[in-house]
Amino acid sequence: MTKPPLTLYLAAPRGFCAGVDRAIKIVEMALEKWGAPVYVRHEIVHNKFVVDGLRDKGAVFVEELHECPDDRPVIFSAHGVPKAVPAAAAKREMIYVDATCPLVSKVHIEAQRHADNGLQMIMIGHEGHPETVGTMGQLPDGEVLLVETVADVATVTPRDPQKLAFVTQTTLSVDDTKDIVAALHARFPAIIGPHKEDICYATTNRQEAVKAMAPKCDAMLVVGAPNSSNSRRLVEVGARAGCDYAQLVQRATDIDWRALDGITSMGITAGASAPEVLINEVIDAFKNRYDVTVEMVETAVENVEFKVPRVLRETA
Repeated sequence: MTKPPLTLYLAAPRGFCAGVDRAIKIVEMALEKWGAPVYVRHEIVHNKFVVDGLRDKGAVFVEELHECPDDRPVIFSAHGVPKAVPAAAAKREMIYVDATCPLVSKVHIEAQRHADNGLQMIMIGHEGHPETVGTMGQLPDGEVLLVETVADVATVTPRDPQKLAFVTQTTLSVDDTKDIVAALHARFPAIIGPHKEDICYATTNRQEAVKAMAPKCDAMLVVGAPNSSNSRRLVEVGARAGCDYAQLVQRATDIDWRALDGITSMGITAGASAPEVLINEVIDAFKNRYDVTVEMVETAVENVEFKVPRVLRETA
């Protein structure tokens, strides 16, 4: 039986960013240096396939520090942690390695600097997301006010409207965040923003690639986890950019083939914590059903690399 033709547009960049790559490498190097088990507070990155692979190698994933024994190393996830967490680990004299993405750490430093200058912080982010919890936890309770939407800006009540600064989660929708920032500036003209945008290069690049790809596609799939903020934003960006059917899938087995009946063009991208093996799995699933022509939609070239902490580069 002849396979129907399909043009498959592949977004570039897609998949792993430098922060995710570094965090995974940190767990692998810790296992090599100290042996199993190595404990990891929270998922190192938001991807079940990656987490399961590291678990098979000897990583033990826990939600809180009190679940870790004193005598085994613990790693803090790429999303960052409140200051109280490393302080508690140090008090217990634990070996700990901080895998926080350097671009998230930059936001932490920024928030502390503004606080030292007497400014109260407003954070644009998603309530309960580990990165938001970690950033808000850099300062004492009440010093960081969270807004998630433009509507939230109208109701937020700072101590002094003349002494405010804002930071953002690094994985937000660029367009949504612009609207929230505009609302903050309109209500609080004296508010101070970051020197350089907090939304990270990888989030921005992946959203730009989706915007370029989406108008060409009958449908679009984002390979990523449901708890991955940047992956969920890619779905939203794709839908807004003109792709009528944009969905998130973790694996090829999640594809709803009936919903794709009759398509002639397909877009594929992946969130920053999705490995290339899962993207290839999805591409292969389409090749099994269609006569596929692959076209790359490249909007940026990434060559960013972050060093792992010195403790892992030192010989034992």
